[in-house]
Amino acid sequence: MIRNYFKISWRNLMKNKVFSFINIVGLAVGISCCILIAAFVTNELSYDRYPTLANQIHRVELHLTENGGITDFSNVDAAVGPGIKAAFPEVLAVTRLLPWSQVFMRYQDKQFKEQSIAMADSNFLETFSIPMLEGDIKTALKEPGSVVVTKAFAQKYFGTSPAIGKALFFGKGQEVRKVTGVIDRIPGNTHFQFDAFLSMADLPTKSPTWSNVGYYTYLVLNKAADPKRLEAKFPQLVAKYVVPEIKVDMGVSMAEAQKSVHTFRFFLMPLTDIHLYSATKYELAANGDINSVYIFSILAIFILLLAIVNFTNLSTAGAAGRSKEIGIRKVMGSVKTQLIRQFLLESTLLTFIALLLAVFAVGLLLPSFNELAGKEISIRTLLSVQNLALLLVFGIFVGILAGAYPAFLLSFSKITTVLKGGSAVQTSRRSNLRSGLVVFQFAVSGTLIVATMVTYQQLHFMQNKKVGFDRDQVLVIQDSYMLGQNEPVFKQQLQQDSRVIQASLSGNIPVGMSNMDGSVIYAKRENDTKGHAEITTHIYHVDEDYLKTLGMELTEGRSFSKDFSTDSTATVINETAARELGLGNTSPIGKTIVRSGQHEFTIIGVVKDFHYASARQKIAPLMMLLGRNSGAIIVKVKAADMADVIASFRKQWEAFNPSAPFTYSFLDDRFAFLYKTEQKTSQLFTVFAVISIVIACLGLFGLAAFTAEQRTKEIGVRKVLGASVVSIIALLSKDFLKLVLIAIVLAVPIAWFAMDRWLNDFAYRIDLSWWLFALAGLLAVGIALLTVGFQSVKAALMDPVKSLRSE
Repeated sequence: MIRNYFKISWRNLMKNKVFSFINIVGLAVGISCCILIAAFVTNELSYDRYPTLANQIHRVELHLTENGGITDFSNVDAAVGPGIKAAFPEVLAVTRLLPWSQVFMRYQDKQFKEQSIAMADSNFLETFSIPMLEGDIKTALKEPGSVVVTKAFAQKYFGTSPAIGKALFFGKGQEVRKVTGVIDRIPGNTHFQFDAFLSMADLPTKSPTWSNVGYYTYLVLNKAADPKRLEAKFPQLVAKYVVPEIKVDMGVSMAEAQKSVHTFRFFLMPLTDIHLYSATKYELAANGDINSVYIFSILAIFILLLAIVNFTNLSTAGAAGRSKEIGIRKVMGSVKTQLIRQFLLESTLLTFIALLLAVFAVGLLLPSFNELAGKEISIRTLLSVQNLALLLVFGIFVGILAGAYPAFLLSFSKITTVLKGGSAVQTSRRSNLRSGLVVFQFAVSGTLIVATMVTYQQLHFMQNKKVGFDRDQVLVIQDSYMLGQNEPVFKQQLQQDSRVIQASLSGNIPVGMSNMDGSVIYAKRENDTKGHAEITTHIYHVDEDYLKTLGMELTEGRSFSKDFSTDSTATVINETAARELGLGNTSPIGKTIVRSGQHEFTIIGVVKDFHYASARQKIAPLMMLLGRNSGAIIVKVKAADMADVIASFRKQWEAFNPSAPFTYSFLDDRFAFLYKTEQKTSQLFTVFAVISIVIACLGLFGLAAFTAEQRTKEIGVRKVLGASVVSIIALLSKDFLKLVLIAIVLAVPIAWFAMDRWLNDFAYRIDLSWWLFALAGLLAVGIALLTVGFQSVKAALMDPVKSLRSE
């Protein structure tokens, strides 16, 4: 009997190839999307849960009220962690991490530029349960001059030779460190990724401070400790240590420094919450967002439900055409249970074919999905025994769910009805459930269409917004500090090239905040008894040619010049700094700025605000200082053949025989990289909008097919009475068009609210225009008409004799 069921099921599938193909593909699309999104969500929720004491580890962060707003920092000063441990017994241990900037490393004839290097306390690796392959995890980072590297890092430098005891040369070769340990790798689902860890013992011995930032500090609390109660005790440490430091460092009164107790607040972030809940300044890596997890989870459920319902709709529409088959089988002696089994088996067979197709699609799409989502999810993880068992159960469940509706309706139908030509599935043309489904599907599709267009418009706006400096044909020659004393000589040689408009020597490049320094400053006023308006500013170290090279505009004063020996204690600030220092109403030229450490600088110029970070961030205060500008050479060129220019620069670089290769980038490429996250968001919206539309169209197709089946005889009668093909197409399409229009009306306020909230995350954003919503509506209507039109035309062109033959 089972064999017979399979045979009939397969014959029916082959008989309706197109219908079965659409049915299977629709369900496969939904399942594959659900698998991929579930993998993404699972990966996001798994971050930082691998350490043995993960639930007891908290990162110390800083909540700073400044510049009329609040800034959260993910790092604190050197003394904070040890000071908290010494003060409170509920803290079992403290460990710190201090990222290094990019550095060249060399072993014999192998040299690479490393960007994932950090200094760590001796207990860091043990605290985070990072497995050690070679060396002692307790002592590997204890002594100065020691370094622990990953297995891949060791193979890159030492090949298959043992790494322990090997000496690595840093920078220009003056610093050397010995490999004391090899770890496997940092797990991919952690908030930090480094290839090498240097001993924190290498830092200069000086009295640690409390009032700055820089060290990523982690506390291990005992199981009974309440983090909130511990946080409540931190203000006493601010009063004891931070306030005296600020008083001395800034040269302010004790009363002024005492304000720090309220503006300078330490708080604890659970380790397992960092990736999804922490959005502080200077995160170690780009974090995720818990809202994204919620959105993707809901989207996965929504896509899967739509796929299942569409599968049911199409199965119902297809089963409605088998009424006579059911009647004949009943006359021949088939009982209800046999008919139910037949339909359930057919539905389950289609489901498992869709499952196999979905698994195959996931295997093909996974590399692209990983690249888009920035993940390293493996197909082996997805197809584990546990996941395959879940898919098996899921296939049976969906098969029964999708097949139950037509199976029970058809098996309980009356023989006389179906043998007379009536349908076994008598469903109202205005079924609220089916109509509501269409409205829901196209409301979501319309919302995603709007979201796709808005993200594209915002990305285009940011990439084409005037940034306040010239980024076209600007070459950034990196690692110029490796030239040593020849660095300024190389710059001078470049300026002698007729194709070079201007060149500047500075590690501060106005894209991505590279090598950016920072400090607390205030404007010095004589006989001011009201206190100082302190602000936090970024600092650029530049040379005399910086503003000219980048085409930056001065609104007041002048730039740095070799003609003024006093410029070593001068500064050029941006408009935002002048405004927030309280100098916006008067000319700031000649005023004095006091920097942390009581260093004084005279304002000689005000540069027009320019974007040195993403347009997502508001332009912050900035001051430029002369000197300490080694790191990169910025070159503005005029040349049609850029390849020839680069070749010439490389030849001049190599003539100095530096210990680093010639590397460069274009400023406009670095600028475009700022918006990589927004580009991914736009791509994701586009992908899911298309998938949502495809699934919605399949559902609409199923409903149109079902309706056309139910109205076959009505259409035949109308054609016999003289109805035209156009009128019949309009008759079948207008009800669906009404549903789509209702969906658009519902989608517009939802889309406007959601995208307005999203755009509020950007300091500089587009305005939501009415034409975006109108265009989305037209697209939705057009797609719906194309989908329904196929079935409408097919029904309208049908020979009325066939539909009326049985009457």
